[in-house]
Amino acid sequence: MGTELMQHRRSLNVASLPDVTFAARSMTWWGTIGMMAIEGGVFALVIASYFYLHSRSQNWPPGVPPPDLLWGSLNTGVFLLSALPTEWYRRHAHQGDLRAVRIGLGLAIGFGALNLIIRYFELRHLNCDWSQSAYGSVVWLLMGLHIAHLLTDWVETIVLTTLFFSPHIEGKRFVDAEENASYWYFVILTWIPIYLVLYWAPRWLRS
Repeated sequence: MGTELMQHRRSLNVASLPDVTFAARSMTWWGTIGMMAIEGGVFALVIASYFYLHSRSQNWPPGVPPPDLLWGSLNTGVFLLSALPTEWYRRHAHQGDLRAVRIGLGLAIGFGALNLIIRYFELRHLNCDWSQSAYGSVVWLLMGLHIAHLLTDWVETIVLTTLFFSPHIEGKRFVDAEENASYWYFVILTWIPIYLVLYWAPRWLRS
């Protein structure tokens, strides 16, 4: 009986399991993926509404010029460039490289701030008001949804960076850094179709 008990205890020994897991081995990763799937569906529905409204209108955009290309294109370039420090700190998070993750997160905060500043000028050059027409409403809704995600991830990055500069760093913070990077990729990837829809679709549909 004593031998069986000892064998049973050895079979339940989890001391050798890692304290920190990344990607699909992390429950946080699955939660982030699920949230992105739901929010991606919301973006898809609003884009579908945009094209439905276009199908019901003879002129598109109705009575206004399309958004100015300068600020939207500039912000798209900044979004794409921001993937470089994001991928850098994501990879170093796997290695537990504290210094590199701190630097990468700091750069990410800078890129996010630049995105938000340019976004202000984007909003001023949409050439429509949200209450002007159904077109204006759906344009501002798409922009508003993306701003909410951009701002949420930027604030989260600031909080996470603050935690990385605290005296005691837990291993799970490196997992948080990876999930933060994954969500920023979601912000970038959702912006690309929104950019094409808002800035280029009106020009293509007119031609």
